[in-house]
Amino acid sequence: MLNRLAELVREVAQTAVMPRFLNASVSTKSDGTRLTEADLHAQALFAQKLPQIINCPMLGEEMSADEQQAIWQHAATGLWVVDPIDGTNNFINGLPHFALSVAYIRHGRAQLGAIFHPMMQEMFTAERGRGAWLNGRPLPLRNTPKKLHESIAGVEVKYLRSGKLASRMQTLHPFGSQRSMGSSTLDWCYLAAGRYDLYLHGGQKLWDYAAGALIYEEAGGRLATLEGDDFWSGEHVFKRSVIAGLQPDLFERWLAWIRANQ
Repeated sequence: MLNRLAELVREVAQTAVMPRFLNASVSTKSDGTRLTEADLHAQALFAQKLPQIINCPMLGEEMSADEQQAIWQHAATGLWVVDPIDGTNNFINGLPHFALSVAYIRHGRAQLGAIFHPMMQEMFTAERGRGAWLNGRPLPLRNTPKKLHESIAGVEVKYLRSGKLASRMQTLHPFGSQRSMGSSTLDWCYLAAGRYDLYLHGGQKLWDYAAGALIYEEAGGRLATLEGDDFWSGEHVFKRSVIAGLQPDLFERWLAWIRANQ
């Protein structure tokens, strides 16, 4: 099933997304975010073809909030969660950093995941309990021990609710270098690959983390939220904060610093 999922994600990228790169009509959603015809075409194609892999409902980013809430009720018996283009602003502006993301969720936790970066032809996949891969190579690609002050951190401060933490993250941060590249799903993949060492996000949507958190966990990474240590627990599934670190010792130091500065 994972191979079939990866093939489908690649197919949707090739047929619905990339032909519209730099040539897509753009509109604005009610929440102020932007939407392209490529997002809609990709989501429609996933809705048509995902049931051929596992026949269950699909929850897509471009559905209404009411539709999403209704479909989430199937989380115990199984549903697909799709982000047709994560990094839409990058896609619109011609920045080659965006991805397609699909996860199969059962009992509230991702079981299968695939994230495809079409500009780099990188396919990240994972199956719960069986590992994670990049184009067939086991993840992480590298896991060199680092000290906290040497680490590269993916940090998105915009959604941090704590003004104290946001301020200290910009002035007293403990890591060596910071990245924020506009695609949460690829942030997860870069963590899983060992390209990033640490991660902090104040509030990701379900379709941002569903496949990515699974890929990262299956690569051996550890994760928590700003509110607690069990990432997958809690009622707020549609928006969830992230604290993550690939190396156990580095993660503990990162988590302790964040907890002390919230």
